[in-house]
Amino acid sequence: MSLSESLPLLLAALLIEVAIGYPARLFAWIGHPVTWIGALIAWLDRSLNRETASFAMRRLAGIAALLLLLGVTLAAALALVALCRLTGPFALLPLAMLASTLLAQRSLHEHVARVAEGLEQGGLTGGRKAVSMIVGRDPESLDEAGVARAAIESLAENFSDGIVAPAFWLGVGGLPGGALYKAINTADSMIGHKNPRHLAFGWAAARLDDLVNLPASRFTALLLIAAAALDRNADAGAACRAVRRDAGRHRSPNAGWPEAATAGALGLRLAGPRVYGAARVEDGWMGDGRAEATAADIRRALGLYRRACLLLWGLAALGATVAVMVSA
Repeated sequence: MSLSESLPLLLAALLIEVAIGYPARLFAWIGHPVTWIGALIAWLDRSLNRETASFAMRRLAGIAALLLLLGVTLAAALALVALCRLTGPFALLPLAMLASTLLAQRSLHEHVARVAEGLEQGGLTGGRKAVSMIVGRDPESLDEAGVARAAIESLAENFSDGIVAPAFWLGVGGLPGGALYKAINTADSMIGHKNPRHLAFGWAAARLDDLVNLPASRFTALLLIAAAALDRNADAGAACRAVRRDAGRHRSPNAGWPEAATAGALGLRLAGPRVYGAARVEDGWMGDGRAEATAADIRRALGLYRRACLLLWGLAALGATVAVMVSA
């Protein structure tokens, strides 16, 4: 797809997703593209990831699985594009409806807001229950400040890989580009772990996910800094300083950028040592503010997030307008 097609598609998909999300009844009826991709990944894991094979052979099997996943995803996306184009001048609408399923603006806001509500209405117990739906760490190890920090960290990281990254690849490559990104990101979340079963098999998925998220994570930090400049409750200068100082200290090559920007903007300290299951993960702190985050800080983070989404829409609209004018 050309930019004159993919950028208007991106804008329409962003607006559709934030308006209606993904209806629960539709999910109950047919599932979601991510669940379909996940089912394929699970089948490839069961079929190709042999525990009796050598480390090198399991790594090769993981590469083969990733190539099969991407091939199937690309073929399905191209077929859907071809079907939508049969509608002629109305093709943008069905394409945008499909592309909107690759974005998570609305659901991310709802899930993080529930953590604030849980803390406000149910105290630590309510907060732990709500945050357990969006993070992988042990909620029982978290106090109220830890729950609030976990929610804000999840908001920052998922803004990057759940919204900005798929939006970036939708803008670059249309529906196929967005679908391929989602397949890579889902594969990383399912098999890109450093556990005995997936250390070798998930290596390719984890490395490719790091690569495709690299431009979006940096761009997300810029969006959050710009959003902080428009928010009287945030500090754009501190956000910029935190990114320069702390982003590279994060154990993830990408998550540190949006987390550092958010921490600096809100005057918080995020990330740091955390507990996943029975394992303690040592990580660098993002930001130099207070670690005692609250439900009110979650609300402030959501306000920053909404402004950043508005900036993303504005850039998509500008890009679409320019691309259409140039192609005319």
